[in-house]
Amino acid sequence: MTTVTIIGAGLGGLTLARVLHVHGIPSTVYEAEPSPTARTQGGMLDIHDHTGQPALQAAGLIDAFRGIVLEGRQAMRVLDRDGTVLIDEPDDGTGGRPEVQRGELRRILLDSLPAGTVRWGHKVGGVRALGGGRHEVTFSAGATVETSLLVGADGAWSRVRPLLSDATPEYIGRSFVETYLFDGDTRHPAAAKAVGGGSLFALAPGKGIQAHRESGGTLHTYVALSEPQEWFARIDFTDSAAATARIAREFEGWAPEVTALITESDTAPVLRALHALPVEHRWERVAGVTLLGDAAHLSAPNGEGANLAMYDGAELGKAIAAHPDDAEAALTAYEQALFPRSAAAAADGTDLHELLFGDHAPHSLVSMLTGHAQPR
Repeated sequence: MTTVTIIGAGLGGLTLARVLHVHGIPSTVYEAEPSPTARTQGGMLDIHDHTGQPALQAAGLIDAFRGIVLEGRQAMRVLDRDGTVLIDEPDDGTGGRPEVQRGELRRILLDSLPAGTVRWGHKVGGVRALGGGRHEVTFSAGATVETSLLVGADGAWSRVRPLLSDATPEYIGRSFVETYLFDGDTRHPAAAKAVGGGSLFALAPGKGIQAHRESGGTLHTYVALSEPQEWFARIDFTDSAAATARIAREFEGWAPEVTALITESDTAPVLRALHALPVEHRWERVAGVTLLGDAAHLSAPNGEGANLAMYDGAELGKAIAAHPDDAEAALTAYEQALFPRSAAAAADGTDLHELLFGDHAPHSLVSMLTGHAQPR
């Protein structure tokens, strides 16, 4: 039986490893980070009932997942720049997108794998084809591994992707700046009240302040600005106070309880430039190798990325299990479903960013959420 070689211990790669394990198929996951706790694993994820949840079901982890859901976090508020509440939807428990902490979800996946499945501290230096569907992966520390079934689950800047595609991610013309307020209800009460129990969208054309209430009263914010990369390059992010002040200046005149999510940040602001692959990204079948998640279909962030990566991993795992003696049949079946699914999600992500940050924001989002026609 072929051992599947997976590059990247993100949610997609780990879901693949777990689904393979459920079907008795061995795999090894190589991850550049030195340990599972090497860095904070992002913030909240809403796990969708048509992608992420079926993936966890296939992985046999749906009950463990339900045990880490943070209740009430599906609540959502949309505010105008002056703080006027345009939409205030409570979490009534009927939504199909329960919220969890990314780090907790990754822990569940890691704990479900046999010891030694993930090899930490293995940063890929290069990958090359050996012929006959076999590939060699070289790690920065000098070790190499040969494999007849290689999966690139290694994100936006995948080292495996060039085996299949010449496409590279391109800047979408927008970046996020990430901030955190801790113990919000006590230390930042006005901002905490503005965010409410779940997520907040305070929007205007070309910009926005998006925040989420995480566990322990943490308020996690992504400030969106539609500016070229050169604009952000002129900001010295090593000077936290100056960078915070410069970003906040773009929101002069906005409600202070909303801009407090920037100005009162308990952490240094972190720049997250947004990149995407072409919406219709696909490749010709290459023996012995495929991609999943952002490596395959990086798009503008729209709440689907982690869900799709997990779904990809589960679908690929099931395809390999269905064709245990024919890897090419498995990869062909997987990719035939992957390409249209990915393209549709990427197109939806582009449309969502137009709703959030286009000329009619925030009313375009309000119209979509309330079912009314958008203004032209």
